[in-house]
Amino acid sequence: MDEGGSLENCSPGNGTVGSNPTPSAKLNQKGEYAMNVSTKFTYNDYLLMPDEKRYELLDGEFYMVPSPNEAHQRVSGNLGFLLRQHVRESGLGFVYDAPFDVVLSVEDVVQPDILYISKERANIVTENNVSGSPDLVVEVISSSSAKRDREIKSKIYSKYGVKEYWIVNPIVSNIEVRSLKDGLFETVSTYDKGDILTSQVIPDLKINLREVF
Repeated sequence: MDEGGSLENCSPGNGTVGSNPTPSAKLNQKGEYAMNVSTKFTYNDYLLMPDEKRYELLDGEFYMVPSPNEAHQRVSGNLGFLLRQHVRESGLGFVYDAPFDVVLSVEDVVQPDILYISKERANIVTENNVSGSPDLVVEVISSSSAKRDREIKSKIYSKYGVKEYWIVNPIVSNIEVRSLKDGLFETVSTYDKGDILTSQVIPDLKINLREVF
């Protein structure tokens, strides 16, 4: 993507690069780049995107993911370390950090900040991506990503059966835990700094959020 925010010579849907009309990419008020196209993009198009930038494909539209700031890096790193430590010591499964593609469908490819997959579902992990829904997805939100993470991605995660979704807010130092029930997410609890976070999908997990924030 050039500085003007356009994606050059990409034909949506067929995974090829040529002389087709260029879809526009506009920076909205939330600081997100979204391609303005009538035809939805697919995973084949996603694989052609330049490596210099990170993108997610949500319902057939590209969104550029900005580089994380210091608070995002610190909080995500602390939480990922504590989560990975428990999962590894208990032999429960696998924890991965972004960037690692999670392919939910041909039109939905995401890179959660942190994700957990139980050992019983390890078959969805491939050399290049996760082909299916993780048991747990964690997103660390910012002012530019809050709406996308709370609304658009939450709907996509519930649609494809992610069992639990954590929305981490470094600004106010809390974590909202959403659990899947009857195909929709419901907020189980919001944990503040100093609380002990638990999970319905990771047995015996107890994280003191003072160690995170």
